[in-house]
Amino acid sequence: MKITFIGAGSVTFARNVLGDCMCTESLRGSEMALYDIDGKRLKESAKILENMNRALGGHAKITSFLGAENRRDALRGADFAVNAIQVGGYKPCSVTDFEIPAKYGLRQTIADTIGIGGIMRALRTIPVLEEITRDMEEVCPDALLLNYTNPMAMLTGYLLRYTGVKTIGLCHSVQGCSEHLLRQLGMEDKLDGRKELIAGINHMGWLLEIADKHGNDLYPEIRRRAKEKNAKEKHHDMVRYDYIEKLGYYCTESSEHNAEYNPFYIKSRYPELIEKFNIPLDEYISRCIGAIKQWEDEYSKMSKQSEIPHNRTGEYASYIMESIVTNRLYKIGGNVLNTGALIENLPAEACVEVPCLVDGSGIHPTRAGALPPQLAAMNMTNINAQLLTIEAAVTRKKEHIYHAAMLDPHTCAELSADDIVSMVDDLLEAHGDWMPKYTTGY
Repeated sequence: MKITFIGAGSVTFARNVLGDCMCTESLRGSEMALYDIDGKRLKESAKILENMNRALGGHAKITSFLGAENRRDALRGADFAVNAIQVGGYKPCSVTDFEIPAKYGLRQTIADTIGIGGIMRALRTIPVLEEITRDMEEVCPDALLLNYTNPMAMLTGYLLRYTGVKTIGLCHSVQGCSEHLLRQLGMEDKLDGRKELIAGINHMGWLLEIADKHGNDLYPEIRRRAKEKNAKEKHHDMVRYDYIEKLGYYCTESSEHNAEYNPFYIKSRYPELIEKFNIPLDEYISRCIGAIKQWEDEYSKMSKQSEIPHNRTGEYASYIMESIVTNRLYKIGGNVLNTGALIENLPAEACVEVPCLVDGSGIHPTRAGALPPQLAAMNMTNINAQLLTIEAAVTRKKEHIYHAAMLDPHTCAELSADDIVSMVDDLLEAHGDWMPKYTTGY
């Protein structure tokens, strides 16, 4: 068994996923091939994983591959590939994605999923994925690609529509959604045996149904408590609780994310909304700065340990691999194409997040039916920009970047069409060689 981790310099994530594999009987003897273009981070990742492997019995074989010239060897013969790259990194690209829009008065929180920041991140990532998947088609054509890189819907949608690689898009926001909600509302007694249905798009999947172990609908009490909590106190999930009041349902990803997925909360004409809904502007930048410092401190301690223990986490990756290898049924929330009307009132070419069953023959998406119309409409505001971004990446036509930004709900609510065009041009110029060249004219 061979598992290739693309973007192994994402050390914390690599050690969770591959550490989970080391804890899994059917996977622990695998070759774990680490690939990255950053030699320092690759070396750090390899050292941590070697020390984890030693603590967990030393069954895995850890190999490292540095640079694009060695990528094919990293992938050759792989059964599974995990993608966790960030093209352009925190600096310079993510900083650029925040600073230039801010000059136009367009503020963001995370900028990795949708919005102008998500659009730019997709456009610089898709060409790299094109190269990776071309290698996979030649040296490991039967491998399953587990994509964890954002913007999830855009990248997974591109991979499924325009490459021959078997792909599933994975996110952490599904498995913790209802538990987080119930705990925050003081309803922990309803956790055991609860039944739920989540479907929609990545980071805006909807908790459509939630019932206790006896089948009693929990939403009436959730709605009451969420409205009461938003009225009484400041907390970190006020946007999603407002979704419950205004749209009727909770969604999968955090409030700091969802604050920028719509035209409602970050508005220059209503600056008081930032304080009212406790919205952390520029959150991703401060988060990156903190994470870099935290990793430096953590690595200085962990690198001195000859053995590093690990307990299996709730990340989907190792469970999917285990299920395929052992033919043991497992359920996930996965990002797949909406083929066969998995969600009836979203388009077929959209990348949707629905319950999927996994067994020895692969990934099997299940039908979720039709979303409540207001939820489908909310999803469509994001899907429009996602599909146009993919179109821009495939055709290399600059006009489609303009179109994607013009139809992004937050961007178009704040800026004029002319300002959007100007901002896109400024971003493309600032990103320079991180972006492919785009032509003009239809």
